[in-house]
Amino acid sequence: MRSTFLAILLSLFLSACNTLTYMSIEAYNPAEITFPDPVKTVLIVNNAVPQPPEFGYEYSFKGVAQDTCKASADSALFAACRSLGKAIAEKDYFEDVLLYHDPVRTDDVYYSDKRLTQAQVRALCRENEADVIISLDLLLFNMKKDVVLLGDGYALGNIDVVMKGVVRTYLPDRENPLATVLVNDSIFWAETGDLHTLQNRLLPTPEEALIGGGEYIGEKILPNFVPHWRTDVRWYFNGGSTIWKEASAFAAGDKWDRAFERWNTIHQRSRGWKDKAKTASNIALYYEVQENLQEAYEWSQQSYELFLKHQGEEDTQTKRQKAYMDALQSRLLADAKLEHQLSPLNSPGGAF
Repeated sequence: MRSTFLAILLSLFLSACNTLTYMSIEAYNPAEITFPDPVKTVLIVNNAVPQPPEFGYEYSFKGVAQDTCKASADSALFAACRSLGKAIAEKDYFEDVLLYHDPVRTDDVYYSDKRLTQAQVRALCRENEADVIISLDLLLFNMKKDVVLLGDGYALGNIDVVMKGVVRTYLPDRENPLATVLVNDSIFWAETGDLHTLQNRLLPTPEEALIGGGEYIGEKILPNFVPHWRTDVRWYFNGGSTIWKEASAFAAGDKWDRAFERWNTIHQRSRGWKDKAKTASNIALYYEVQENLQEAYEWSQQSYELFLKHQGEEDTQTKRQKAYMDALQSRLLADAKLEHQLSPLNSPGGAF
């Protein structure tokens, strides 16, 4: 009987502490780079030099470093350009996205970041009837592979590929690049199995791993060039009374208008600052879901100011509401940028 009573008390305590429900929200964000009007056709070019096969690859087999390992990065550079071009084309933001199949550079200084000249940009745009060039100017790989025995014929294999490089955008009427994107990311594989299967089927070959790294980095830098969806974390406050529970149930069921009615009723009737602060935050979320960002910002500001006044700027709730208010302000600025990016668009064009 005593253990049952303690369990009930613990349940009530946890319920009281669980005052927030977290959720995800999808927001459409502008591209990091805003192209001047009009840009209809984009050309992706490879202006990087592949690193030598013996550079940037370390392989350890059963604890022993292998000094004869090599990996060609030629295909990986093309894979990065193709991956980026395909990802851009799938967004239907530009009328056409083209891939220049020949490497632009002819030197062998693989570690050098060399920009396209204005003459090269003009010639490439004229030849391909393109308005802008997105150029892979440098991409280096550092790959480490490790295979260790686990016993009974089984082994563990890891491959880690780190990519660093530079991508630039060029316009034919500008002497300097429009924008520069620094690339710094990694991808890895980890597999277990019998040694033969691990080596020949489960883990990619060195060249396949580099190609995988190139494809990954091409997709990863996509948000720099086209508007994109992003998932953000949001929350709403709960309460113990019936009307609070009804509001939370409606919010959980995506019935936001009915949740708003309850939260607004609580806000209007409440005499305590805390309920007003919590409902103001929830109402801000309602308006954000409705894409009324200005109204959402104003309600979030009300919530933040109440928490700041009564609990101080170092309080966790105050900091949380400040973060939400700042996020909404960023969305307001982003929306203005997004509207500018979308306004000159014509009907989308061909596939990549």
